[in-house]
Amino acid sequence: MPGLNKDLQLKNLLLPLPDESALSQFEEDAVKTPAARKALKDRTIYASSQFPLSNGLPLLSDFGEARFGGKENNEDIMPNVYRAPEVILKMKWDHTVDIWSVAMLAWDIVSPRTLFNGKNSDGIFDDRVHVAELIALLGPPPAQFREMGKLTSVFWDEAGNWKELAPLPDITLEGLAADVRGEDKEGFLRWIRAALQWNPHDRPTALELLYGEWLMTGLEPKSREGTSEDSTS
Repeated sequence: MPGLNKDLQLKNLLLPLPDESALSQFEEDAVKTPAARKALKDRTIYASSQFPLSNGLPLLSDFGEARFGGKENNEDIMPNVYRAPEVILKMKWDHTVDIWSVAMLAWDIVSPRTLFNGKNSDGIFDDRVHVAELIALLGPPPAQFREMGKLTSVFWDEAGNWKELAPLPDITLEGLAADVRGEDKEGFLRWIRAALQWNPHDRPTALELLYGEWLMTGLEPKSREGTSEDSTS
C-alpha cells in the first residue's frame, strides 16, 4: 500500500551536511569573527551565523502523521495554513492532499511569507477566513467539489454563492509573489496553480508535477550517444 505523508512543511526537511572543508572553514570564521551576542542575567543570546550550503537533496523526516493508503481517511491533518480544502471542510481525503502540500512547501521555500494567513482580526486562526482566502486566490469552488461534503453548505448556498462568512480579501497570486525572485516566475506560478485545485481529482499526479514544464526547464535530455534507437532486449 502506498504511504501518505500529511506533514510536509519546511521544518520537516533535513538538509545534508556540506563537505568537511566547508565545515572547517565555518569553524575558523567563527573563531576569527565571533558572532554578535547579547548577555542577559540568565543566558546569552548569540546571533545566528550563515551555515555553509550543501548541494545535496533534502530528506523528508517526521512520519508521525503518515497514513497508509487504501482506506478512507477523514481526520483533521496538516498544519493550519497548509491544509487542503477537503481537510478544512471535513471531507474524506487521500494521497492528493500531498500534492497540495508540495505546492505549499515550494511556495514557502521561495517566498518570505506563507501563501495563506487564515487569521481573523483578533489574530486567531479562523477557517472562514482561510476559505475566503482560498476563494480570492483560486476562484469559487466547482459544483462537483461542493457536492463532496455536507459542510460546504455552511459556506455556500445551493447556487454556489459565498455566504460572506468572512470578507474576501483583495489578494492575487501575482501580488503575493511580488518578493519571489527568479528567471521564470510566471512558470512557477503556473506550476503552483496546477497543484492548488479545489477538487482533489483535478490535481496533477506526483509524476505530472515532477515533470511539469517549469521544473523541467533547463534540463538537458540524457544523451543517447552509443545506443541504438531500435535495439531490443
